[in-house]
Amino acid sequence: MSVSGVLGAGDGTRTAAGDAFSSLSSEEFTRIILTELRNQDPLEPNDTGALLEQLSSIRSIQSDLELSDRLESVVLQNEFAGAAGLIGKRVSGLTETGQRVEDVVASVSRGSDGTILNLLGGKRVPMSGLDRVLADTIEEG
Repeated sequence: MSVSGVLGAGDGTRTAAGDAFSSLSSEEFTRIILTELRNQDPLEPNDTGALLEQLSSIRSIQSDLELSDRLESVVLQNEFAGAAGLIGKRVSGLTETGQRVEDVVASVSRGSDGTILNLLGGKRVPMSGLDRVLADTIEEG
């Protein structure tokens, strides 16, 4: 059985075992290798290099998934901060139902599909539906 099969990471999905693997200490990692070596058939030894390569690949994949999650979080935070800068500005775009609107942004919220601009008239425009920022509505001076 391959290491990826044992750890539950061979199907490309995240599992508790796959997440636990990323937190293995060097001592635990070494123990896995030594256990593998002790349990192999001396007449048909396992390819230790292949085992190490599999373990390395699993760690690399887990690291890539964690990095992807962190980047997604940063993008969402930046989108929310950008949307907050639109409060008090007149915008134009499509609502969640596809209706074209033009109104002043009253507030910003986070929905299941991302950042939402809440307009004074009660309509809601997802950031992905925004197509124009028209002007400030607050007169300065």
